[in-house]
Amino acid sequence: MSTPNATPSSPVPSSSAVPSSSAPSPAPVPGPGRARGGRFGAAFGSLGPVGLVLAGGLSVQFGGALAVSLMPRAGALGIVTLRLVVAAVVLMLVCRPRLRGHSRTDWGTVVVFGITMGAMNGLFYQAVDRIPLGPAVTLEVLGPLALSVVASRRAVNFLWAGLALAGVFLLGGGGFDGLDPAGAAFALAAGAMWAAYIVFSARTGRRFPQADGLALAMVVAAMLFLPLGVAEAGTTLLDPEILALGAAVALLSSVLPYTLELLALRRLPAPTFAVLMSLEPAIAATAGFLVLDQALTAPEAAAIALVIAASMGAIRTQVAGRGNPVTATPS
Repeated sequence: MSTPNATPSSPVPSSSAVPSSSAPSPAPVPGPGRARGGRFGAAFGSLGPVGLVLAGGLSVQFGGALAVSLMPRAGALGIVTLRLVVAAVVLMLVCRPRLRGHSRTDWGTVVVFGITMGAMNGLFYQAVDRIPLGPAVTLEVLGPLALSVVASRRAVNFLWAGLALAGVFLLGGGGFDGLDPAGAAFALAAGAMWAAYIVFSARTGRRFPQADGLALAMVVAAMLFLPLGVAEAGTTLLDPEILALGAAVALLSSVLPYTLELLALRRLPAPTFAVLMSLEPAIAATAGFLVLDQALTAPEAAAIALVIAASMGAIRTQVAGRGNPVTATPS
């Protein structure tokens, strides 16, 4: 999902906007390209800040759709492994983080961040292996939304929570009879990991400069999943075609969207950025339809609309009460 990120002096890894949590709020995590912003800016600057955010969302969700199409050949764990390994290599080469001079607490924080990021991606890919992409992203975004409601002391946020729950009820057909229960559970668990990811990304960002913490955490996540991916997919991971497509998933779901979001945030207020990213469940549903032929029923479309409205409402409320929201692109 989830890529698929947040640290101070940096914006974010699989799948949308995250309503604000408790202060201090981290900025979104910067992805690769911070050292080469001029080159990327020249290539994409004509899109405008809103266009950059939407292009990043399209990249994330179509990358997710490509990952789903590869799962019958390499398995969900195999695709997660390829995505994390390639993203870790790219981030380490671009960021070149300093390894010395960090305390034991610093390393403990980045390790927990990496475990959380790996779990978020792994659970989300298990979900999209069982249920359509649009509903999976919709259920996943409930994690950050719940974090916003819990962290807020404003009663109006419970209205947004109720709206989101109505969307979940519609999505599940009144009892999740229309969705694979295991897939829905994986998506909800991925959402919980996404909420934890927001917390630990902020802590990592306070301890590591630029995107260094993100790069190191991505290495931890890749190492965590490498044995699982090898156990499931074996030598299939070394097949040139699978390797190339897995690298494309990593670039589409992690590297490219992080870069586009970083460029956009230089010219776009964070609240506007977060509201735009709340549209990702709709983008995911579109990608699922175009790439995977996953059509939505009318109740599912209404459910996605309700969750998007709840997310936007929570962001607006939080911005009015405290300032900038937390934003992230997880899966």
